[in-house]
Amino acid sequence: MEMSQVFMIVGFLLASYSIVANDAIQTLGTFLASNAKRPWWVLWIFACSILVAVLVIGWYRYGGDVSYGRLSKIPEPEEFTWIYVVPPIVLLFLTRFGIPVSTTFLILTIFAQKALPNMLVKSFAGYAVAFTVAILSYRFLTAKLEQRFAATKDEPMPRHWVIMQWCSTGFLWSQWLIQDLANIFVFLPRELSVQKLVMAIFVMLVLHAVIFYRHGGVIQKIVTSKSNTSDIRSATIIDFIYGMVLLVFKNASQMPMSTTWVFLGLLAGREIGLRIAAGGDLKETWQLVGRDVLKALTGLVVSVLLAFGLPWLASL
Repeated sequence: MEMSQVFMIVGFLLASYSIVANDAIQTLGTFLASNAKRPWWVLWIFACSILVAVLVIGWYRYGGDVSYGRLSKIPEPEEFTWIYVVPPIVLLFLTRFGIPVSTTFLILTIFAQKALPNMLVKSFAGYAVAFTVAILSYRFLTAKLEQRFAATKDEPMPRHWVIMQWCSTGFLWSQWLIQDLANIFVFLPRELSVQKLVMAIFVMLVLHAVIFYRHGGVIQKIVTSKSNTSDIRSATIIDFIYGMVLLVFKNASQMPMSTTWVFLGLLAGREIGLRIAAGGDLKETWQLVGRDVLKALTGLVVSVLLAFGLPWLASL
């Protein structure tokens, strides 16, 4: 096996695990938090059934391209070298310290530096839209609902809320996969054979099992630190809003974007909207929001340094 193929396979394996550990948990975080009492394998089967469906549908509709066309502007390298393996390794390191780095910036930029400005514009727009929608929603539409949820959190959960939450999670999960599968499959050929598709699905199922068994890992703390996210009813609203924002941007263009920034914008706007509705002091809330943004900016700086620094090192 040529070294180029070795780097390609290693890059795919590392990206599959690190992106699931960092990005996917940001999407499934509220689902895991609000269903912590259920067996991990039940949640895994639910999430992975949607994963397989999205992969197979994308592969069929786009002629073997499971990224849903997101990689159309990201060229496939003529030869894979060590520089393509470094970003997912760095992502593993950042995830270990609970830094919600954008995998879109960190992974894809090394493949196409020229696409970075457009990805930044779309991602920051996603943060702004999610932030604004969340503030308005939680300030004027759901503030009283959230207060009621908090007051009745110890009561038996109505069955219809459980069904609604699993539906909203399934919707969000499918939208996230359509956006972020590009970050993983950028390491593989743009047109996958049936054999490679089956192998890729098997790898991702196993890695998802590891993450679900660990209940989300360190990144999950970002979700559980927010107000009442372990309540199924609150999680349902969060997932639905998040999924709708991703759906809007998915249809806007095929340019990849950072779902991490959308996720942080949503949680930030939610915290501020709830605090305003309750008439509380925003100082502590702004500090919490600022810490999350600072972590994401740290990841962005690392992404840019790697994207332009690694090729320079390789040329030496």
